[in-house]
Amino acid sequence: MNRKRTLAALGPSGGDNIDTNGMGEVVMKAFLRATSICAYLLVGVSAQAQETLTGIEFFERRGINFDTVQIRIETVSPGLYVLFGAGGNVAVSIGDQGVLVVDDQFPTMVPRIRAAIRELGGDDVDFVINTHWHFDHTDGNPLFGRDGSWIVSQVNSRRMMTDNQLINLVNALVEQPPSSPDGLPVITYENRMRFYFNGEKIDLMHFGPAHTTGDAAVVFRGHNVVHMGDVFNSGGYPFIDADNGGGLDGVILFCEAVLNEIDEDTIVIPGHGPVAKYEDLIEYVLMLRTIRDRIAELVARGASLDEVIAAKPTAEWDDVKGDPIRLLDRAFASMTR
Repeated sequence: MNRKRTLAALGPSGGDNIDTNGMGEVVMKAFLRATSICAYLLVGVSAQAQETLTGIEFFERRGINFDTVQIRIETVSPGLYVLFGAGGNVAVSIGDQGVLVVDDQFPTMVPRIRAAIRELGGDDVDFVINTHWHFDHTDGNPLFGRDGSWIVSQVNSRRMMTDNQLINLVNALVEQPPSSPDGLPVITYENRMRFYFNGEKIDLMHFGPAHTTGDAAVVFRGHNVVHMGDVFNSGGYPFIDADNGGGLDGVILFCEAVLNEIDEDTIVIPGHGPVAKYEDLIEYVLMLRTIRDRIAELVARGASLDEVIAAKPTAEWDDVKGDPIRLLDRAFASMTR
């Protein structure tokens, strides 16, 4: 597969445009006004009635029982594993030099993460790499930091962890308090950083604002595996933290930059969802480019958020990816600010 040709296949605009079948401006605007009524029934009320929750409360509202959730282990390659629990996917490198993890979920999950690492033959965690600053990927930081783990993040993520943050998830607002000193990264970088650990090069790469302003892709060169954090979601549409600097264009550019760093055999660990392949990341980028271009055309015609939702620019993926409203709401916010 020629990845550059595949990504370029959509041409400069990156995707299909909404087919207006020759409708003039007046007809198109009338159509958008009419269909916005349906969109209001879908999101108008919930958008005006956002509730402020903690991260734990938000996950509990989604049916997560932190008392019973268990860690599931998947071997990606000998010495490299993914732990699935409550929150973001955790990558674990275990070898002669020790243990390195990527993301650490919630405090209640940390004892279970440690137990899984011991089951795999590992000991104490030497390094914790954060793919970004959101609570479901970093709230375990203080417990690891208190026990001597070195925490590493992109510099913008550390900055966000030092202050109170509000995350607009469309159906709720999540308040994330400042991290305790034990949970703050002690090592940061701007664009790139490299570990030499457990017999391989591990590259941390930041390509600008995407899901957040502090995202990192973590490439395990020896295993040919990349952890994408929440820039890539294999289980549904991505969430874009538009109110804190994230953007749909940035997600696309970030993924394209990662594709240029890996190859067709690379295994891709998403922030959420099952472990994926290079081809899945290609398809994800093509999908997002098409959705972005459709939204951009509607915005250029003066469409409101309700009108964009009513136009269903994600229709052909909804059966697989699920409800698109959060993506459309946050993408629209990032494209009209």
